[in-house]
Amino acid sequence: MSDTWYSGNATDDADQHRGWLLGNFIAPETPGVAVRNSDALEVKWGVHPEGQQRPEWTTDDRRTTMLLLVSGRFRLDLTVGSTVLERQGDYVVWGPGIDHSWQAEADSVVVTVRWPSA
Repeated sequence: MSDTWYSGNATDDADQHRGWLLGNFIAPETPGVAVRNSDALEVKWGVHPEGQQRPEWTTDDRRTTMLLLVSGRFRLDLTVGSTVLERQGDYVVWGPGIDHSWQAEADSVVVTVRWPSA
């Protein structure tokens, strides 16, 4: 495989970096995955069983984030309000300085995109 393209499976690759598929933390010298290294953005594939939650709040983030529901029912709590993603394709975007926490209200698959990669 070339260092300028990559083909993989999100579920398989997610195990390597806590679900993150793209970002500055992907070692650029790793053969076959160098193209996944990026300072521009981070992409995460999240598979969450019903009841799984992040009870602590993520705080002081200086990035913009988008959370997109692939399947399931997923609640996102923000310091400015809460929302439930329940229809495939529902998404929410929040900016720097907004803290968050979440809970999978049903078995859920979500895609998270953050930028820039810090």
